[in-house]
Parts: sequence; C-alpha cells; structure tokens
Amino acid sequence: MQLSQEDRITPQEKSSGTNGLAIIAIAAVVLISAGGYYYLSGDDKSEEPQVIAPVIVPDPIPAEPLETEATLPEPEPEIVDPVPVQLPEVEPVPEVEPLPALADSDAYIHQKAIDIADGMAIEPLMIEDNVVRQFVVFVDNLAQGELARKVSPLKAPNSNFTVSEIANKTYIDPDSYHRYDLYADFLASLNEEELAKSYKEMTPLLGEAFSELGYNDTSFDERMQQAIAIMLDAPIIEQPIELDGVSVNYQFVDPNLEALPNAQKLMIRMGPENSRKVKSALRRLQKHLN
Repeated sequence: MQLSQEDRITPQEKSSGTNGLAIIAIAAVVLISAGGYYYLSGDDKSEEPQVIAPVIVPDPIPAEPLETEATLPEPEPEIVDPVPVQLPEVEPVPEVEPLPALADSDAYIHQKAIDIADGMAIEPLMIEDNVVRQFVVFVDNLAQGELARKVSPLKAPNSNFTVSEIANKTYIDPDSYHRYDLYADFLASLNEEELAKSYKEMTPLLGEAFSELGYNDTSFDERMQQAIAIMLDAPIIEQPIELDGVSVNYQFVDPNLEALPNAQKLMIRMGPENSRKVKSALRRLQKHLN
C-alpha cells in the first residue's frame, strides 16, 4: 500500500518527537523517584486530556530486620616482645690509694715518679730520702729566685760544665746544654692529666711539709705558682753566650744576664731547646693550679 504524502513523517518531526519523549521519560523517572506527579498529554490534541493518577511508591520493607550493630569478633591481642631497657653504663669509681705519713712517703713518691715517667729511666736522678720535704724547700727557694742545690729533689748531672775558647773569648760550650737533656725530656714527656692527678694526690703531703716551714699567710700552691712564674720569665738565648771568669766562678759578660735570679740563670745554662721543653711542662702544670 502506497502511503500518501500526508501520511509521511518527515525526519525532522520524527527526530524532534523522539528526543522530546526521551527527555520526558528521563524527567518522569526522576520526578517519580522523588515522589511528585505531573500530567502528561499525548500527541492527539483532539482527545481530552487524560489524568494520570500519582504513583505512590511505598517504602521498601525488608524481609528481615536489619542488624543495627554488627557483632564482630574482637581481635586477638597482639603479643609484642618487650624491648629491653639498656641502662647507662656506670664507670666504677677507682679506689683512692691512702696516703702514707709524711715521714714514710719516700717509697710512695718514688713509685709515683716512676709511673708518671712512663718507662723513662728517672730513678737514677732521684734522691733517696725526704723527697717531699726537700722538694718543698727547693720550690720555696725557686719562688724567691734562688737555687737550693743541697735540697734539690733531683741529683745534679754527672757530666761537667764546659766552655769554648774562641778568639780569646770564653763562651758556653753548646755541648754543655745536653747535660740537662734527660731532665728536660722527662718534664716534656709528662702526661698532662697524670701530672695534674698526681700533684693533687700529693697535695696533702706537700701542704704538711710546707707548713713545717712556718708560713701562715700563703699556701704551697701559691708558692708553686710564684716559682713557676720565675722560671717562665727566664729569657731564651739563641746566640752564643760569652762568659767571664774561671771554672765554677764563670759569670755572664752581659750585665743583663748576670743580674738575673740564679733560678733563671739555670734555665739559660740548659740551652734554648731544653728551656722551651721545661717551660712547656711548667705551663701545663700551671694551668691545673689555677
């Protein structure tokens, strides 16, 4: 059967109606889902509008009541190995060796000197008796710029003092400086901590011996500081030192050197290198006395 031209639906009309229906269908689903209602009319305008009753969607009733709280099994407690607590290491407190009586202290002082020397052969230089008392008297004299040779805590060098004759002038022989090498090397090699520790340990003995000298207005530490200051003030002479006199009565030709205290003249006779070593050791000791 052939369709007349009036029966045809143009593609534009068909497309418009399809899109419109699709939009209406989507809107209806949305509105119905929201609980509203609308009147929808058909394409035939001659027919009375059809009333579409509102669709009431009842709330869904579950077949079985829902559990409001789920009963879940409690998790098993996790077993954690305890972390070991490491306590700080406590260093043992070294036992302090009791000091002997002053009259019985020679063996103690000798052993202390050997320990401090750390392998250096210092024993041949040490006197045997009344070491502490003689050391205190020696320091007391040094503080006044004097040398009390008879109470020196160390024995004098074995080799003799020598001079050199050059152009009818007498000079200190540089080889004479080496007479004091062992003394200077001993002082220079002293461990600073051991030196301070030993000095503090012997302080009661030194103080007791110093009190026997009858001083009431000063302490041995102060006397030691004065003696160190005297020795540190001694000049270091690099050039040849001219002498005047004969044998043990040699004097410095330079009046400035001759006017120095005897304690400082001893430093000059040691030579510049040994003098530096001794001064370095004295400064280290001085630092621990402050």
